[in-house]
Amino acid sequence: MADGGEREELLSPSPVSPAKRQCSWPSPQAHHPRGSPGAAGGGAGGVGSSCLVLGARPHLQPDSLLDCAAKTVAEKWAYERVEERFERIPEPVQRRIVYWSFPRNEREICMYSSFQYRGGPGAGAAGGAAGASPAEEGPQPPPGAAAPAGSAPGGVAAGASPGLGAGAGAAGCGGEGLPFRRGIRLLDSGSVENVLQVGAPDPTAGASIDDENCWHLDEEQVKEQVKLFLSQGGYCGSGKQLNSMFAKVREMLRMRDSNGARMLTLITEQFVADPRLTLWRQQGTNMTDKCRQLWDELGALWVCIILNPHCKLEEKSCWLQQLQKWSDLDVCPLEDGNYGHELPNITNALPQSAIHSPEHVPTACARVDALRSHGYPKEALRLTVAIINTLRLQQQRQLEIYKHQKKELLQRGTTTITNLEGWVGHPLDPIDCLFLTLTEACRLNDDGYLEMSDMNESRPPVYQHVPVAAGSPNSSESYLSLALEVALMGLGQQRLMPEGLYAQDKVCRNEEQLLSQLQELQLDDELVQTLQKQCILLLEGGPFSGLGEVIHRESVPMHTFAKYLFSALLPHDPDLSYKLALRAMRLPVLENSASAGDTSHPHHMVSVVPSRYPRWFTLGHLESQQCELASTMLTAAKGDTLRLRTILEAIQKHIHSSSLIFKLAQDAFKIATPTDSSTDSTLLNVALELGLQVMRMTLSTLNWRRREMVRWLVTCATEVGVRALVSILQSWYTLFTPTEATSIVAATAVSHTTILRLSLDYPQREELASCARTLALQCAMKDPQSCALSALTLCEKDHIAFEAAYQIAIDAAAGGMTHSQLFTIARYMELRGYPLRAFKLASLAMSHLNLAYNQDTHPAINDVLWACALSHSLGKNELAALIPLVVKSVHCATVLSDILRRCTVTAPGLAGIPGRRSSGKLMSTDKAPLRQLLDATINAYINTTHSRLTHISPRHYGEFIEFLSKARETFLLPQDGHLQFAQFIDNLKQIYKGKKKLMLLVRERFG
Repeated sequence: MADGGEREELLSPSPVSPAKRQCSWPSPQAHHPRGSPGAAGGGAGGVGSSCLVLGARPHLQPDSLLDCAAKTVAEKWAYERVEERFERIPEPVQRRIVYWSFPRNEREICMYSSFQYRGGPGAGAAGGAAGASPAEEGPQPPPGAAAPAGSAPGGVAAGASPGLGAGAGAAGCGGEGLPFRRGIRLLDSGSVENVLQVGAPDPTAGASIDDENCWHLDEEQVKEQVKLFLSQGGYCGSGKQLNSMFAKVREMLRMRDSNGARMLTLITEQFVADPRLTLWRQQGTNMTDKCRQLWDELGALWVCIILNPHCKLEEKSCWLQQLQKWSDLDVCPLEDGNYGHELPNITNALPQSAIHSPEHVPTACARVDALRSHGYPKEALRLTVAIINTLRLQQQRQLEIYKHQKKELLQRGTTTITNLEGWVGHPLDPIDCLFLTLTEACRLNDDGYLEMSDMNESRPPVYQHVPVAAGSPNSSESYLSLALEVALMGLGQQRLMPEGLYAQDKVCRNEEQLLSQLQELQLDDELVQTLQKQCILLLEGGPFSGLGEVIHRESVPMHTFAKYLFSALLPHDPDLSYKLALRAMRLPVLENSASAGDTSHPHHMVSVVPSRYPRWFTLGHLESQQCELASTMLTAAKGDTLRLRTILEAIQKHIHSSSLIFKLAQDAFKIATPTDSSTDSTLLNVALELGLQVMRMTLSTLNWRRREMVRWLVTCATEVGVRALVSILQSWYTLFTPTEATSIVAATAVSHTTILRLSLDYPQREELASCARTLALQCAMKDPQSCALSALTLCEKDHIAFEAAYQIAIDAAAGGMTHSQLFTIARYMELRGYPLRAFKLASLAMSHLNLAYNQDTHPAINDVLWACALSHSLGKNELAALIPLVVKSVHCATVLSDILRRCTVTAPGLAGIPGRRSSGKLMSTDKAPLRQLLDATINAYINTTHSRLTHISPRHYGEFIEFLSKARETFLLPQDGHLQFAQFIDNLKQIYKGKKKLMLLVRERFG
């Protein structure tokens, strides 16, 4: 069988050479004693011919008998076995056996020399240590020519990127779908038996699988490496190392090396033995995202293995047993999201023919990936084309269904029709698989991999149009246009948002990955036509399209997808691009709640939506994408009043976050006011409209950026012009709080900076000032506590308005204004030259104050001292009016004594009030009004002394003695003061005689 397989390989070489044992291939230069890998035949370098092949070139020599024998031995046994079995082997024979034991294919040597995989799409990033290195011992064939029939298989991800494969959820997530459950379903359902009629290779063709080679794999090292990487918990690049090992499995499958299956089994065993799984289950915590992505890849690899067209019945039986064993483990994580294989599909009703795939779409796409992974690119392309034909027919059927329901659905404005199983973010990654299969066929570089620049940075791939294979109904099209079409179909599919944080995040990541690949395509005329055609179909697709007129309330939003479509279409079809983007602006889950909806649906579609309202964990990200789409449209529509008005209406209708609308307003303002060119008034007006909406939205709700928003709006209105400022001043009550309106809006509008910025003439300045005064009085009436002072400031230059503002402050003083607010206004009035009005306000403030005996550091003390100084400067009458208020409100002895001292230093009435004359005489403490203040001060000292002695501690004795010293100064002010103080001290000695040490200190100081 080996010779037969070799002969067929020589006559009809496969596009991807199978990993046959190079030792069994003929060598054109076998007469060289050591040979060279390039000349030894086989592989991609140069397939030689032997004497058994007809038509051999005359200059090639047949192998010697020694080489033939050595090749046969190397094919059947590992060199280690040869040494163990035979004690004496001639050295020339040993050298030839060792020589033929090495692989002749450079890719095979690289494959077994390192876990690191450097390749094209789907390759892992970095590699780790190797299994067996040829430099150390050389890959060794096993005792048999083929892999053991029962060896467990390995596989490749359904998607092309190792980090974004099949879905596996966190422990504790509900639902079925263990990482291995999907493979078990495929085996149980018999789907693996179905070799697709569109061109899967015949398992009987070519060499028997019994002749498939497995080089020696160091299993212990593989297990140790995986265990080490898992123990690092995603740090030190361990995730990249594991992804590289997954890519190594893919490489082995492409070389048709059954060691790939064994390597995946070893990796899986270490994954299920990961101690973190038990810990997470016990703690009830979710698996980390990095670990989930690795489990995703693991589950997808098994799906790919199961769909190998060459698998045998005994292999399938072994796989089923092994997968079932793993899936039954308690620690095996569940799959996140709502995905399954039992979902009905419209393809069930399609005619089964050679140009269509009758299979569940994600499963059919997984089969495509399996064909690619196992080295059948042509067959994978044929199946891909068949799947696309199926999707086209499905799309056509959906359009026909919608036409019959359109009137009813539009009247209701909602629908319950949706796809529970979305293709973007699906564990099998179907759309990405089809897209990569098609684009790989269109790459210009020969090896199909990304070229690397000198800076070790990947350059974007270059594609060309490759016609679809002759004989296909799509032969007039190119694979590149089909790739674009199928990506648009998948991204535009109307589907339900899956449950769970990881599944929802995966939808976003998968969508962004697909769009980044689409952006690498250079859109020529053919691709633009494909884009336009598909966009029109998406717009007309009704509830079956994410861009249809009516969609389900919990559908995945299309903002990110629409942003790409808008940018791609804008240069070619502006009307269509704006129509798409405006349609995609909606976010139904935040808008009106779904009504009963439609209850009669075509049996082809999944129309039964579970009665659940899941938490949208990625809602913040989705809203930011909605904002990005709106910003892109605003930028493109600069200068177009009609389009800007339409976009503005869409923003006001569909965006529900004030912060995001504020961001849009800021973006529009920046674009409208470039530093190097003139201002665009159309976009500037849109920015102002958005800013006004933000003000209305946040007026009655808390927002920590509110002050910034208000200041920005005034700046924007100033940039628009004086009419905008007048407008916001006149309608302030719908936009601002009274405090904001007076302290920020009106104050900025009448500032000198604004007048200079707008170059206002006198009538315009007066108009602004009049609006500001009106606003100030309205705000002061509504909130005098906060706005009275600002209102007085704004009304300074208008006597009538100023009097009105002052009266509002006086009227409010008896109400809810605090002593602090009143003192502030009083100080302002004194500053403006109204001392009598300041005195009146200070008196009102004093009546609101209460200063306890121990509050000698109260913030209002300075205000009290100022008020007393003001009344003293005005005259004896004002001081006499204020002192009773002071005595009533202030009980702190030190403050009272300070006031008393200040009043006796200078004569009253020195303020120079017109019509008054000062006597120039100092006031006596024995007469009114200071006698009342003196008595209150002495009483305060007496009361404070008793209060302090009640709970005094020895460490405060010195401080207390100093306090008594200050008290004596006050006691000595009247003529009989020394007698009063002596009496006071005697009383202390009698009452507190138990405090001997303290009384001793009192006697030492005061006698």
